[in-house]
Amino acid sequence: MKKIIAVLAALGFATSAFAAPEAASAPKNSQQSKMATCNADATGKKGDERKAFMKECLSAKPAAAAPVTQQTKMKTCNADATGKKGDERKAFMKECLSAKK
Repeated sequence: MKKIIAVLAALGFATSAFAAPEAASAPKNSQQSKMATCNADATGKKGDERKAFMKECLSAKPAAAAPVTQQTKMKTCNADATGKKGDERKAFMKECLSAKK
C-alpha cells in the first residue's frame, strides 16, 4: 500500500512538473513586464550599480498622456468631417471642437 501511495505521489509530482511551462507562458501583468524590461536594460551591471538601477527603473512612473491641444482636436475633427459639406460640416466642426475629450 505504501508503495502505491509513493508511486501515485511521484506521478503527481511528475505531472505538476509538466504543468509548469504552461504557467510560464501565461500573460504578464504590468509589474511583470516592467520587471522584464528593467532586467533586460540592466544587462552588464553588477552589484550595487545593478541594485540601484533596478530600484530606480522599477519605481519609475509611466509617462503621462499628452494633453489634447486645440491643434490636435482640429486635426481629428477635420478627419472625422470628411465627406460633409456646407452647413452640415460647419455644425459638425462646431460640435466636435467644443466637445470635452
